[in-house]
Amino acid sequence: MPWRPGPTITARMMIRFHKMQGLGNDFVIIDRRHQRFDATLHTMSKLCDRRFGVGCDQLVVLDAPDRDGADIRVRFYNPDGSEAGACGNASRCVAALIGNVPVLQTSAGLLPSFITPEGEIGVDMGVPALDWQRVPLSQAIDTVELPLPGSPAACSMGNPHATFFDGMDRADREGAALERDALFPERANIGCAEIVSRDFIRLRVWERGAGLTLACGSGACAAVVNGVRRGLLDRECRVEMDGGALRIHWRKADGHVLMIGPATHVFEGLYPLGTHDG
Repeated sequence: MPWRPGPTITARMMIRFHKMQGLGNDFVIIDRRHQRFDATLHTMSKLCDRRFGVGCDQLVVLDAPDRDGADIRVRFYNPDGSEAGACGNASRCVAALIGNVPVLQTSAGLLPSFITPEGEIGVDMGVPALDWQRVPLSQAIDTVELPLPGSPAACSMGNPHATFFDGMDRADREGAALERDALFPERANIGCAEIVSRDFIRLRVWERGAGLTLACGSGACAAVVNGVRRGLLDRECRVEMDGGALRIHWRKADGHVLMIGPATHVFEGLYPLGTHDG
C-alpha cells in the first residue's frame, strides 16, 4: 500500500510546553494561562512517556493564582496521573522559568522563591508536618521511628516521605513495595540515605507514582528533617543524589526548610494533541 501523508496538524491541536530539569529530575511544564489544556490521564501519560511523548518524571501545570500573595499557581502530576502536593526540583524550575523570584501557590501552601548570591535558585518549602495524622500514617505512632524493617522516620513536605538511614540500596530493592505499604494510606516517597558526616549525606529516592529518579527535592528536605530529628544530622546539610547536590537548611528560628540548587531550561516546543487529548 503506498504511503500517504497523515492529517495536517493545525495550530489548535498544539500545546506549548517547556522541558526543564533540576539535577536530572526532569519536567514538562505547561503554562495554562494563555492556552487551553485539560490534564486528563490519557494526555498526561502520553506527555510523560519517554518513547511516545516528550518524557519527564512529572508534568507541571501553571495557572493564574487565586490566593493573595501568590504569583503563579502550580500543580504537579506524576506519570500515573496522581497529583503530588509538592515537588522541590520542579518548584525551582518554575521559579527560574517565571523569573522575578515568584511566590508559588501549591496545594502544600505558598512557597516563596529566592536567588542566592551565587545565582542558584532557592525555594522556601515551608514547615514540615511531623504528626502521624498529617504525614499521613494509618495508625497513631511516633513518626521519628516507624515499625518497619530499617526503622525509617517520616514527615510530610507537602507529600509523605519515609527516610531510611541504613544505606541507599533499599530504594532499588524495596522502593516499589514500601511506597504502597499499609502504613501509608496515600502511599509514600521512600528515601534511602547514607550518612557521610553530620552535614553531608548521599540519598536515593523512590518517588511515589514515578519510581526511581535522579533527584528529589522534597525528598532531600525530608531526609535532612528526619536526620535532625534522629540526632544524626545538622540543620544545614549537603544532600548528594545521583543527579547532583542540593543544599538544605532546616531553619531553627521558624521551622521552615530552605532548598537551594540549580534549575536548567532544556528546550521548549509544541506538542500535537490528538482528538481525545486536551
